[in-house]
Amino acid sequence: MPQAIKNVKILEGDGGVGTIKVIQFGEGSQYKSVKHRVDAIDKENLTHSYSIIEGDVLGGVIESITYHVKIVPSEDGGSICKNRSIYNTKGDAEISEEKIKEGKEKAMAMFKAIEAYLHANPDA
Repeated sequence: MPQAIKNVKILEGDGGVGTIKVIQFGEGSQYKSVKHRVDAIDKENLTHSYSIIEGDVLGGVIESITYHVKIVPSEDGGSICKNRSIYNTKGDAEISEEKIKEGKEKAMAMFKAIEAYLHANPDA
């Protein structure tokens, strides 16, 4: 997704649990970069957890955002991706429903782009 992500650099780790990456966003993004930490990977149960731990996307009021992703089989033989987001704010700060909705919409757009790519390139 070159229009969304300019590059990804691993700062520490090998891609597994504990890996920390810096993701720089593309020209069209309102954000510059985020620091991302892999918290858990369970290949057997098809789950992955990661956190955004730094970056302008946190807006100064969020300490971190943790994502829990789980893939479950669907009745039609495909799969369903379930995603839960936990926003950890600084102090008593609150996040508006509008900002949460905006974040979900951006995440869904990225997910849909990845999904379309995988459908078009099943051997990727």
